[in-house]
Amino acid sequence: MADAGKMTAAEERDLIESTERGEWVSVGDVEARRAFWREAAKGALDGKRQRISISVPERDLARLKARAAEEGMPYQTLINSILHKYVEG
Repeated sequence: MADAGKMTAAEERDLIESTERGEWVSVGDVEARRAFWREAAKGALDGKRQRISISVPERDLARLKARAAEEGMPYQTLINSILHKYVEG
């Protein structure tokens, strides 16, 4: 995103087009999903940590931030929990 918390006109158009294509779906019971992701994040946050830096496409980051907002967590926590779940199988 161009500025923290602000979308550019192009990002907004991409989001609208994505919605119109039906790429967004309901997560159902939001509280249950939040509880699930909190538990996943808790497991990912335990233990020694090391900071890394990665580059991701802006569109993917925008989607991650939107999903994290739906789940009620910071996007970094969501990314961490996704990575944790992946490496744990």
